[in-house]
Amino acid sequence: VQLQASGGGLVQAGGSPRLSCAGSGFTLGNFAFAWFRQAPGKEREFVAARRWSDGNTYYADSVKGRFTFSRDNAKNTVYLRMDTLKPEDTAVYYCAADYRLLCGGWEYEYDYWGQGTLVTVSS
Repeated sequence: VQLQASGGGLVQAGGSPRLSCAGSGFTLGNFAFAWFRQAPGKEREFVAARRWSDGNTYYADSVKGRFTFSRDNAKNTVYLRMDTLKPEDTAVYYCAADYRLLCGGWEYEYDYWGQGTLVTVSS
């Protein structure tokens, strides 16, 4: 199983980029996915998680209503659409996959990780 995150870059506040997490060696529906982020000088934190088998989706309070999970089965890719970005959303964003379908907010629950993609939000 390999995950490749992309879509980061420099974005103006209020922008709406979309991060991608392309997978290989597995089928999307057999895993729960999550996004975490790590801001400069801070610990990595949970952003969102989704379990495709039942559609359960969870968002951190800081992004609820602004970020949205989606997927493209044909491309074996999950996405994180980020709307109304704020400077405090600046971070390296990581995608992660969990074959036990826990769909939780803790890093240890996830078995596979992408390499991270940096999102910088300018004010």
